[in-house]
Amino acid sequence: MDLTFNKREDHNKLLLSKLRNKLNEVYLGGGKKRIDALHSKGKMTARERVDYLFDDKKPSIEIGALTGDGMYKEHGGCPSGGVVVKIGYISGKQCIVVANDATVKAGAWFPITGKKNLRAQEIAMENRLPIIYLVDSAGVYLPMQDEIFPDKENFGRIFRNNAIMSSMGITQIAAVMGSCVAGGAYLPIMSDEAMIVDKTGSIFLAGSYLVKAAIGEDIDNETLGGATTHCEISGVTDYKAKDDKDALDRIKSIVGKIGDYDKAGFNRIEAAKPALDEKEIYGILPESRAEQYDMYDIINRLVDNSELDEYKPDYGKSIICTYARIDGWAVGIVANQRKIVKSKKDGMQFGGVIYSDSADKATRFIANCNQKKIPLVFLQDVTGFMVGSKSEHGGIIKDGAKMVNAVSNSVVPKFTIVVGNSYGAGNYAMCGKAYDPRLIAAWPSAQLAVMGGEQAAKVLFQIKEASLKAQGVEVDEVKKQELLDEITAKYNDETSPYYAAARLWTDGIIDPLDTRKWISMGIEAANHAPIEKQFNLGVIQV
Repeated sequence: MDLTFNKREDHNKLLLSKLRNKLNEVYLGGGKKRIDALHSKGKMTARERVDYLFDDKKPSIEIGALTGDGMYKEHGGCPSGGVVVKIGYISGKQCIVVANDATVKAGAWFPITGKKNLRAQEIAMENRLPIIYLVDSAGVYLPMQDEIFPDKENFGRIFRNNAIMSSMGITQIAAVMGSCVAGGAYLPIMSDEAMIVDKTGSIFLAGSYLVKAAIGEDIDNETLGGATTHCEISGVTDYKAKDDKDALDRIKSIVGKIGDYDKAGFNRIEAAKPALDEKEIYGILPESRAEQYDMYDIINRLVDNSELDEYKPDYGKSIICTYARIDGWAVGIVANQRKIVKSKKDGMQFGGVIYSDSADKATRFIANCNQKKIPLVFLQDVTGFMVGSKSEHGGIIKDGAKMVNAVSNSVVPKFTIVVGNSYGAGNYAMCGKAYDPRLIAAWPSAQLAVMGGEQAAKVLFQIKEASLKAQGVEVDEVKKQELLDEITAKYNDETSPYYAAARLWTDGIIDPLDTRKWISMGIEAANHAPIEKQFNLGVIQV
């Protein structure tokens, strides 16, 4: 019996159990009472609508399930950002669906709701995926309107994207299944086709109360903007549905008739399971983020047949670069090695650290994958670039810049999995969120921050101590420890994968065993969008 393996396995399964419990809470949206209230009106919940729309027995992935987690507590919270976003299959075609959750503040838009909607549209545009909007929203959440309405990446950007997607030929279909008010009324009408559910759906720029206040006209909401009005008088909507299922069946029928798409042409053969047991990942990942492990043990449990075709295996060993297949798709993997390795040139190298030789190797490998039209997968467990006089004199900044340049200018689709640490400039070089990965997911073991908790807490403590001394406050040893503990706890909270997922720095926290599905569906989505831009590294110091 391997005691270390068992302890690690127990720890990671506990993290997974916490994730599942958290997700089960999130799936209830605004709570059981509000779900029952929807059902009593003959309406389905957002999740029920999406599940009904998707093909049975086909895989799906949810984007941003934990969006808004722990945020807006003074406003009653915003589970899942008040909107459900999933990629799945409708009538055999891969699509992305955006469904307002009417159980969360009547589907009103919080700042994070806008961010999540824009992320869904970004995925649709990057991958030329058909996008379906299931609208049921009271509009902007007025107490926070100043954070939702006016800026470039706010609410208005959604309608701009509607127009851009239309010009790109990306299919957009909207079903109005509840309220659709004010500026939000433009979304379904800027879609290719729009339908409205009789009696429960309504569209208007201003509701009956606002109309009365503005121009003195007495009118009820149904006459103002119900299904009959818009299908028979205004011509705003294209179809009238008798209930939710009727509208969703109509969408299935429309999507089923969409023609085939131009393909990017990524290489795929018949899929095979990893030869090694995937579940052993739980026993390989250490409890402490400072502990070592062999990243090859992880990669071999993610790739088909556990087969690798490694690039420069004996050079720049702190980053593993290898060709492989995931679910049949050819991929280029760039992964941080987390155990100490020996370099012929520089001696021992710390795991999880990017050195000049590994940055140089990764840059060339990324360029090769672009040359061969092979999607890139980044497995992050990185503490940053090597520091100290030896590294600086060896040109670590120059070599790190080359790698960042290659990642930035890469034209093949990129996918990022945060396995463990994702610190500072290491996050950037290994394709963090700012570098446009098509999908970015974190394992429950992930940590995202500018630096590790212990180092950061000490720096923050020194700043706090200096501030107190400037105010004439004496800090004794007991007070020092209290302050340090407080600062460390706060910083650790902010490095958690839940903090990152809540703010959409990642697309979600996933079970490590779902990694293959996320990458496979991500590449399939990317295959809808032929590469139009030529790979060009720009100016780099060699």
